[in-house]
Amino acid sequence: MNNIRTRTEEHERQTLARGAALAAETAGRSKAEAEDAIRTCWQRDRDRIIHCKSFRRLKHKTQVFLSPEGDHYRTRLTHTLEVTQIARTIARALKLNEDLTEAIALGHDLGHTPFGHAGERALDAVYKKGFKHYEQSVRVVEKIEKEGRGLNLTAEVRNGILCHTKGEEASTLEGRLVRLADRIAYINHDIDDALRAGVITEAQIADEVHEKMGYSTSSRINALVLSTITASVTDAENPADNVIKMEDEMWEVFDRLNAFMFEHVYLNPVCKSEEKKADILIKSLYTYFCEHESELPAEYKHIASAEGVERAVCDYIAGMTDHYAVQVFDELFVPQGWKF
Repeated sequence: MNNIRTRTEEHERQTLARGAALAAETAGRSKAEAEDAIRTCWQRDRDRIIHCKSFRRLKHKTQVFLSPEGDHYRTRLTHTLEVTQIARTIARALKLNEDLTEAIALGHDLGHTPFGHAGERALDAVYKKGFKHYEQSVRVVEKIEKEGRGLNLTAEVRNGILCHTKGEEASTLEGRLVRLADRIAYINHDIDDALRAGVITEAQIADEVHEKMGYSTSSRINALVLSTITASVTDAENPADNVIKMEDEMWEVFDRLNAFMFEHVYLNPVCKSEEKKADILIKSLYTYFCEHESELPAEYKHIASAEGVERAVCDYIAGMTDHYAVQVFDELFVPQGWKF
């Protein structure tokens, strides 16, 4: 049976680009494990992420629109799946490691708060050490999942998750690719959701965007994917020459499209009208549980004992879905009807 995994690892050596990460050369896990008979290390990481509780909860976490009316708006889970699809498409074309790419993409938002970035900002404001969802995503896979044992993912996947949005670039081309795929995905699906909600119209999008990317979500994604495949280098003899990027002209237009979305959607008072309530809710829960440590679930009491109550409360709230956060808030702060 071990021949299945080793055959896959040998296939990677023979077919992937020189800049691609190879499963057989992983930096490994924090806790050593015996190799799987069938799956490579990054296939195992992918499976562990898909089967973990934090991944399932993403289906009830806000992407951009808080509690939208309708079933077709994106959630944090559908966003994750779209990032993964785009990243794998590019990885295959560039002969990068698809399994590593997929594992990073599937895990990149595991630590995201309820209520999207509004929830993230609220926790960042009250937690003294600061809160960033990408750091929390790593904490989820290292210390929170599986009753505190973590998922014991490989170093490359954890690094890709940590570096998927800001700051230092990932150590692998696959991790850098996920960072770009994340932007391609969220800008385009947020345009789609904003059009559906009537927040913007297609006519408001600049002519240069239409000229470079077309008039539909699929054409825009396709144009950005093709530009990334065209401009990126993954097979250079000198590893320093390898790069993940779009063509310069496409990047300039994409950057302006991003600025348009911030002006008309991400900072739009219509879209953000409920965020003040989310801010109050998150901060109220944080204050309450910091003052009532005994009411934390058992798994978070262990964290409080080891790392302090503020860290435990931050972990507890960050893991909540939108619905659960509202439910807990109601139970704590909204008068309930008398029950005989």
